[in-house]
Amino acid sequence: MRAVAQEHEMLDELCRRTTGATADVVEATLAANPGLAKLGPRLPVGTVVQIVVPPKRAQKQTINLWD
Repeated sequence: MRAVAQEHEMLDELCRRTTGATADVVEATLAANPGLAKLGPRLPVGTVVQIVVPPKRAQKQTINLWD
């Protein structure tokens, strides 16, 4: 999905605004948009960013040996 940066917006804020989450989304988005990190902490207004939402990881089941 594509998103456009608003005034004074940081990448994590953009990810949270568009997907509702930042965990793993910020890292995947940085990997999919070469040169994005060079723009600095605050994205220029109107910067188009390809947001990547990685598939959810399966959680491992915990086993208790003693109760």
